[in-house]
Amino acid sequence: MRVATWNINGLRARIDFLRHWLESRRPDVVGLQELKMEEDKFPHELFAEMGYQAAVHGQKSWNGVAILSREPCEVTQVGLPGQEELGARLLEGRIGDLTFTTVYCPNGKHADHDDYPGKLSWFDSLADYLRKRLASGGRTLVCGDFNICPSPLDSWNEEKLAGSIFHTEAERERMRGLYACGLTDLFRALYPKERSFSWWDYRDGAFHRDMGLRIDFLLATNAVAESARGVEIDREYRKKKDGMTASDHAPVFADLEA
Repeated sequence: MRVATWNINGLRARIDFLRHWLESRRPDVVGLQELKMEEDKFPHELFAEMGYQAAVHGQKSWNGVAILSREPCEVTQVGLPGQEELGARLLEGRIGDLTFTTVYCPNGKHADHDDYPGKLSWFDSLADYLRKRLASGGRTLVCGDFNICPSPLDSWNEEKLAGSIFHTEAERERMRGLYACGLTDLFRALYPKERSFSWWDYRDGAFHRDMGLRIDFLLATNAVAESARGVEIDREYRKKKDGMTASDHAPVFADLEA
């Protein structure tokens, strides 16, 4: 089973690019973030032609998350309880025996911005939600754009960026809080010393200079983590394809044994 996450950075702008990736990589379940699209505008028919059904929690111009799956997906949660003001940022569904959640976590802008405390509060609410959700055990995967570099290894320049947004101790403490709920970072579990990134700014040639951050994750309970046989940050799809411009995020996917 191939599971994936991708901040698509605007579905309208990236629809053909996403189709290209789906045809090439053939994932079974995908969590999408930053749709920037209302639910009634979502192109369900297009994905159905490719063998995917879609569950969508959309919003005009901003945010928005979706789950694409080959098997039926029973939606079990729409939105993060108590954090509705920050928009469409969480969607959860049940696919077979797997509970699959896609999240688009707040950015926070910078450590002195008014949005920063809201980001921390949102993460506290996410941890509370997941702690209760995971108490019953089972196979769970939480994926998405978390907008945090969990460790210096996940940043292109920790020395320069330490203490700035994505790199603050308060943010990293929130990531550790998610791990404490019983979740494992699949990429880091398999590649404990590898420096790889999933996001690069469009400016200043950041991608070609590899000035990136690893902020997109597949987090899973032990029952899922133990079945992971490979995780890939799909750098190839951060590059232009046939004249189509990529998202500033690369997809991340993992192959799980049944």
